[in-house]
Parts: sequence; C-alpha cells; structure tokens
Amino acid sequence: MTDKSALNEGFEAMAHDMVLRMTPQRAVILKVIEESSGHLDAETIWKRAKEHDQKLNLATVYRTLVVLKGMGLIDQRYFARKHKREIYESARKPEHYHFTCNACGEVSEFQTGHITELRAELETKLGWKMSHSCLCFEGVCAKCAERCAESD
Repeated sequence: MTDKSALNEGFEAMAHDMVLRMTPQRAVILKVIEESSGHLDAETIWKRAKEHDQKLNLATVYRTLVVLKGMGLIDQRYFARKHKREIYESARKPEHYHFTCNACGEVSEFQTGHITELRAELETKLGWKMSHSCLCFEGVCAKCAERCAESD
C-alpha cells in the first residue's frame, strides 16, 4: 500500500519544481512571446520557438504556456465572444484592450482609463477586489465601415 503523505509530498515537490524552474524550453517560449509585437497563438509560438530548439514539440508548448501563465509571466486573451482562439502576450505589457474587426479580422490594441475607473467604481460600490478584467470589443473597423458606406 502506498503512503499517501509521501505521495502528496512528491506531488507538491513536483508542482513546486514545475512552477518555479525556468527550463531552457520555457525560456525560449517566453522569449518568443516577449519579443513579439503581434498576437501569437500556440502554433505560431511553436513555429517560432522551433527556430531556437528543433526538438520542441507542440504539446510542450501547450504545457509551458500553462506554466508561464501560472507564474504570472504571460497573459492569455481571447479576441472574440466565443473564445475560439487563445492568444498569448507578455504580462509586462501595460493594461490594454483589443478590438477585432468582424469584416477584415484585424485586431487593434488600445488603452483607456475608463476601464480602470469602472473597476475602481465597482470595487467601491460592491466591495469586490478584482485581480483581472477581460473585455473583447468587436465590430467593424473604420476602413471597413468606410468601404461599406462607399458601396451603398
């Protein structure tokens, strides 16, 4: 029979190791994310990371993304209501939001103090202590709106 306390200690040590160690693969994946100015999904990260480490596989990238997110080094975002595609960004980026054009698919980043004000207002009024807010903005960008107006 297995000693449960020893088993639990083993799992705790493994979890501690998994979260705190910066392995070469994790470092490569983090570097790819931090050096990108665009929005990267797991497959794009994998393709770019393979330029630095040919042995890297997609499953390792997915596992590493979970670990890096848990370490607070990256943020996972979605650009649409249905959360079809996960995007990863460096957590060092200032707080910002994304607008996705439903016509051309372009994703634009923007910053606004209004969300910060809203969060502060909700915390004061409702007693909440928020650690994160996630908003997706969708619609038609100015270029596509202009094209639609011209074709009418």
